[in-house]
Amino acid sequence: MSASMLRVALRGPSSTFFRAARPQPVAARAGLFVSALPSNSFSTTTRVRSEHQEETFEEFTARYEKEFDGVQDVFELQRNLNNAFAYDLVPSVAVLSAALKAARRVNDLPTAIRIFEGIKAKVENKGQYQQYLDELKPLRDELGIPLKEEIFPESA
Repeated sequence: MSASMLRVALRGPSSTFFRAARPQPVAARAGLFVSALPSNSFSTTTRVRSEHQEETFEEFTARYEKEFDGVQDVFELQRNLNNAFAYDLVPSVAVLSAALKAARRVNDLPTAIRIFEGIKAKVENKGQYQQYLDELKPLRDELGIPLKEEIFPESA
C-alpha cells in the first residue's frame, strides 16, 4: 500500500465536508515510507491552555503604555488601539498619551484624530469627553493634533 493510501486510511472519517488542501510532506511525495501516526495526532503543535485571570485597571494601563511605547509601525499602532478600545472601559489618560505619541512617532495623523473619536464613543456623556480633552490638551497642542470637530465644525 502506498504512503498516501496509508495516510488516508489512518485519517478516518472527515468531520467537515470541505477540507483545505494540505501540502504533502517531502517524504510522501518522494514515495518514501512514512511511519504510521495515530489518527488524532496530525498536528505538530501543542495546544496552549492559559488561565484567564482578572486584570486590574492599573495592570491594563501599564500593559498598554508598554505596548504603545514599543510601536514601530502603523499596523502595530492600530492593532493596539483596537485591542485597547475593545474592553468595556475607557483607557486612561496615560494610555491615550502613549498612543498619541506613538501615532506621532509613526507619522499617522488620521489615527491620532481617530483616537479622540474613539474616546468620544466610549465615554458615557459629554462631560467625561470634555475632561479627557482638557487633560490631553497640552499634549494635543505639543503634537499638533486637531480634533475632528475643529476640522469639520458643521458636523459637530
